Amino acid sequence: MRNIDVCLSSEGTEVILATSSDEKHPPENIIDGNPETFWTTTGMFPQEFIICFHKHVRIERLLIQSYFVRTLRIEKSTSKEPVDFEQWIERDLVHTEGQLQNEEIMEFGSSDSSDGHRVGHKKAFASVYSLIKDVTIHENN
Repeated sequence: MRNIDVCLSSEGTEVILATSSDEKHPPENIIDGNPETFWTTTGMFPQEFIICFHKHVRIERLLIQSYFVRTLRIEKSTSKEPVDFEQWIERDLVHTEGQLQNEEIMEFGSSDSSDGHRVGHKKAFASVYSLIKDVTIHENN
């Protein structure tokens, strides 16, 4: 077992669905590791994206950096395919004028996931800069 940030494309993580995309700010920016890039929504809501880890992970800490997200909902799936999601966390975020929202979540309890997480929010226009996860990777799964 090892602890790393698996929310990076360099670790094999993929954005397999996003409900909107802007060619200048595509959803893949969420996992590129660059703090200057971001995914922006295009005005329809609710918005969501699905990330796939392709490994079995146990999330210990999650930091979501965003702007203009009102309500954050995270669902998980332990299926090999992105189906059968169950709600994991839902919370309202505080708007921070001119600053990124840095939402740290550490209340996971049983939080194993072998496939993906669906992250959604309710706001006409919003952006997600990054997801940073401290996880334990189970290499044999």
